[in-house]
Amino acid sequence: MDYNHRAIEQKWQKFWADNQTFKASNTSTKPKYYVLDMFPYPSGAGLHVGHPLGYIASDIFARYKRVKGFNVLHPMGYDSFGLPAEQYAIQTGQHPAITTAANISRYREQLDNIGLSFDWSREVRTSDPEYYRWTQWIFMQLFDAWYNKASDRAEPIRSLITHFETRGSSGVLAVSDEDTAAFTAAEWAGFSDAEKQRELLKYRLAYLRESTVNWCAALGTVLANDEVINGVSERGGYPVEQKKMMQWSMRITAYAERLLTGLETVDWPEPLVEMQRNWIGKSIGASVRFAVPSLAPDVAIEVFTTRVDTIYGVNCLVLAPEHDLVSQLTTAEQQAEVEAYIAHTGKKSERDRMADVKTVSGAFTGSYAEHPLTGKEIPIWIADYVLAGYGTGAVMAVPSGDQRDYLFSMHFGLSIIPISDAQQLDGQADPTKAGRYINSDIINGLTYHEAVDVLIKQLEATGAGEATINYRMRDAIFGRQRYWGEPVPVYFKDGFPQLIEASELPLVLPEIDKYLPTESGEPPLGRAGDWKYRGQFDYELSTMPGWAGSSWYWYRYMDAHNSNALVSPEAVNYWQAVDLYIGGSEHATGHLLYSRFWNKFLKDLGYVPEEEPFKKLINQGMIQGRSSFVYRVLDTEGRGTNTFVSYGLKEQYTTVPLHVDVNIVSNDVLDIEKFRQFRPDFANAEFILENGKYNCGHEVEKMSKSKYNVVNPDDIIEQYGADTLRMYEMFLGPLEQSKPWNTNGIEGVYKFLRKLWKLFHDAEGNFSVSHGEPDRAELKALHKIIKKVAEDIERFSFNTSVSSFMICVNELTDLKCNKAAILQELCIVLSPYAPHITEELWALLGNTPGTLSEAAYPEFNPDYLVESEFSYPISVNGKMRMNLSLPLSLETGEIEQAVLANPDVQRYLDGKPVRKVIVVKGRIVNVVV
Repeated sequence: MDYNHRAIEQKWQKFWADNQTFKASNTSTKPKYYVLDMFPYPSGAGLHVGHPLGYIASDIFARYKRVKGFNVLHPMGYDSFGLPAEQYAIQTGQHPAITTAANISRYREQLDNIGLSFDWSREVRTSDPEYYRWTQWIFMQLFDAWYNKASDRAEPIRSLITHFETRGSSGVLAVSDEDTAAFTAAEWAGFSDAEKQRELLKYRLAYLRESTVNWCAALGTVLANDEVINGVSERGGYPVEQKKMMQWSMRITAYAERLLTGLETVDWPEPLVEMQRNWIGKSIGASVRFAVPSLAPDVAIEVFTTRVDTIYGVNCLVLAPEHDLVSQLTTAEQQAEVEAYIAHTGKKSERDRMADVKTVSGAFTGSYAEHPLTGKEIPIWIADYVLAGYGTGAVMAVPSGDQRDYLFSMHFGLSIIPISDAQQLDGQADPTKAGRYINSDIINGLTYHEAVDVLIKQLEATGAGEATINYRMRDAIFGRQRYWGEPVPVYFKDGFPQLIEASELPLVLPEIDKYLPTESGEPPLGRAGDWKYRGQFDYELSTMPGWAGSSWYWYRYMDAHNSNALVSPEAVNYWQAVDLYIGGSEHATGHLLYSRFWNKFLKDLGYVPEEEPFKKLINQGMIQGRSSFVYRVLDTEGRGTNTFVSYGLKEQYTTVPLHVDVNIVSNDVLDIEKFRQFRPDFANAEFILENGKYNCGHEVEKMSKSKYNVVNPDDIIEQYGADTLRMYEMFLGPLEQSKPWNTNGIEGVYKFLRKLWKLFHDAEGNFSVSHGEPDRAELKALHKIIKKVAEDIERFSFNTSVSSFMICVNELTDLKCNKAAILQELCIVLSPYAPHITEELWALLGNTPGTLSEAAYPEFNPDYLVESEFSYPISVNGKMRMNLSLPLSLETGEIEQAVLANPDVQRYLDGKPVRKVIVVKGRIVNVVV
């Protein structure tokens, strides 16, 4: 019986599905282990061979943990709301649910073909109303919560209302908007319902506010910064402008410090941790208020600075063009210039503004502020290098301490005040090693620490500032003006948002006639004309952003069919958190920050037990494409001919390279007939060959349809099998590194599996194993691989295991080993990597079908790796003649006797008398005659 990979793999995939082999239990006497892959978005293109890399790695680990005695949860589902399905719906009129379902079906087929051990009984889809009812429920909890700084946790909004009813706003320590009112309990009682709702909205963790957003009119939606490139949308290339809109936001900034300190408790890649630290951006410094005589007495421009010691070097204030005070500060003489500059800035995204460090631009408002310590006039400018959402949206410019401030001042001819020799034009100088201050009034001659202490005390004494901590991270916008997303469970009464009843969840997406904004500019949900709460109140027309459903999904896997709760206490207390999370580094900030935020919030309210959702995280690298090229010969006028020259001869001609489909290239040799069918204009192509072949060139690039270098895993599985694909993807290199796909090497892995198969079969292809006792050499080969694979998997070094398997099978083949006691254990060790062939061999060995995942990983016995013999090099008169294996237990005299008694040694002595035998135990023997 030959190794028929397709028949074997289809057989076992059906068996696993029919018997729900990988279904996890929420109660078990075994220790638990939760392995999770990052939520995939099911695109219409399906999977290429780069996509399964992380899934195969997590599957190997999940299968390994099962045979190590763990109750393993390894689920899969789909992040199925998203722009691509909606864009397709806009173009074709087909409902996004239809294309999404088709894409999911294709993904599922491909994932099953790879033999991944997912517990499909727990599958979830973010676009399923039974799933997103709980996404909506979480939103409702956030809306009905505030962050209490005193307890350092979120609490129900009812506790804040009780405080207002009994004590007014006095003593409230909350993360809130800046314009919260001060009032007594009596004044609160006298507020109208609308006034109370307006004030509470300033405290809620989910709230409405006017935000500056990237608005794309052509797409009819707000875009995230990473969806805007050079002022146009990434999708479609449509113009994007900065616009102020009422948007839902999440007060993630309340959790900034906990998000930062939590990074110390998880086992994540350091580059990813550093990206999160930088995104959160904790800075210790001071808030300084600059009064503006032209404004009301209680209005001031507040800035945050980490270098309050440079305050005497301030030569102007620079505000973001979107700053709330710009219109009040702009004088009549400067109005035209300021408005033109604001319009110009509105065409740039925040990312573009942050990236542009060379362009110097700005506009003078015509107003002046008052220096809080010297009373001097400070001109107020606006410039796009200051962002409204970072800090206070205003900076105090110190050209002698910051390069960008210096360039700005030089460009507009503003004065530069030196403050200390160590800080001239160098924002990177270590302030603690700076020289004594000059031109700095009360801190002249002081050290850095002395100066900061004196200045903070002076600012606090005059009410002009205080020491503070700032975070770069901003509250997260939580809304899209699109159709294909979760409806927000809110209606509006008297202009204020109100939650629907929890019993009315899910709020299901209504049917609409087309998926574009309305003619009056409302989001697509505005087309559902009769869609009103209880027939009279308007619903929120924006939908939730793409990250909503993926910010809690690991909990739903724990209890996927619970219709009464997001997750039951029993399930969440059993699984606790994700033990291993594998996914791409592109989610380093967005998904992972939002997920950690929601997780901490749910813990605050007592719904989950863990502060951090993902204990260990691994970022898999990217599998890149290996593009193939043919070389078209150009004529004397530089025009392309229909003649193609082989790679090794191309230097003899003037050529232009063309991408060619890698699926018609094998070992860099082009299938000429398939190439002629590749494009109609190549039907009559002629070829200049090398040794009768057309050799292609190659280059490593990103896998892309446009480069014809996409390899479909279905094709690999059809030709070589899923076990070959699994092992080959691991064999390509370390999991965390990017590496090129090269089909040329896959044949070696396939040959290895066929060689493994032959260990269990005789020369005629019949299954044949013996039940004799293994010898020491066979046990040594087995226990080497038992030890090696366990160590490799535990440190996620999957690629080195594949090489070790090949060595082991070669050793057993050389030993002509067909002992069931050896081969059965080898099946268990190999099963995480190649589950189909090992299941088949396991069953052929007489084991109960389908129980391999329940088998126990073999115990490693180090005694079998202790060498009992040594192959001594035997020299005669210093010349190496042969090797002789002798027990290591022999002493020097016994070694000498054994060597001289050996017939082969006697032949080399040729009857001559032995003068001396030199023995170095465990090293060498030299016979001197």
